[in-house]
Amino acid sequence: MHPAPSLIVFTVFSGLGFGLLAWLGLGAALGGPVPLGWAAFGWYGLGYGLAGAGLIASAFHLGHPERMLLAFTQWRSSWLSREAVLAVATLALMAPHAFGSVFLSAPLPVFGALGGALALVTVLATAMIYASIRAVPRWHHWTVPAVFLSAALAGGALLAGQALAGAALLATLAAALVAHWRIGDGRFRASGSDAGTATGLGGLGTVRLLEPPHSGRNYLLREMVHVVGRRHAMKLRAIALGAGVALPLALVLLAPASPIALGLAALWHAAGMLAARWLFFAEAEHVVGLYYGREPARA
Repeated sequence: MHPAPSLIVFTVFSGLGFGLLAWLGLGAALGGPVPLGWAAFGWYGLGYGLAGAGLIASAFHLGHPERMLLAFTQWRSSWLSREAVLAVATLALMAPHAFGSVFLSAPLPVFGALGGALALVTVLATAMIYASIRAVPRWHHWTVPAVFLSAALAGGALLAGQALAGAALLATLAAALVAHWRIGDGRFRASGSDAGTATGLGGLGTVRLLEPPHSGRNYLLREMVHVVGRRHAMKLRAIALGAGVALPLALVLLAPASPIALGLAALWHAAGMLAARWLFFAEAEHVVGLYYGREPARA
């Protein structure tokens, strides 16, 4: 699929924001920080800012951004709608806990725990938007929620100053990314989809494209069909692992008590995840490409 900048920014930064809010909300239960006063103002401001910026970026991907409120109405059947509802619920439930921590030096742990748990469920809902799409075999797999959740928790831990937890979660993220890439490379071909299944003519023999369905570009080609070279993809995977996992992990292990090291680790992690998320969309092979002669790539 074509990597849309708004979706890349949305999924990376909202994941970081909700990951940080999960650490702040669950607090002592996760071994995370319980900040008060100005420290709480900075941390909660960062969490709300990242989550809010990501959600605003997602609105730009809508065909009619002015109708964004309609996204909240289909929660019974749409993961996108559930994500929107859960995001607002998370920010609303976390607000009393944040207000008490900042202005009263009296956190409200019940609201914090509920908001923190909902933050993780929101990230899961974001992942399920993609994992529920059967037409993209690479996404229709358990590795997608694993990558989204481990990235949010790892990035949130770095932002929350949790060095040891961040190191463990970065290692988990590396395993999830490698599993997603290795398993995903063979998902399209393993699905059995080809020109014959796409047209329903497979029973008559081998089906090949005589000529394209039309001569010009259209929405499907622009949004759903994107080809990234194998060598290019491997380079981006190396960049994603290096910047998103290896460099942050090295910084955390070398200087676990240094706020500067943790801040740099978080920045490198975000940069690596932007590369990984670009690749997440670029490598997604939609079955509609079969109508245009795009055969599944070999693993």
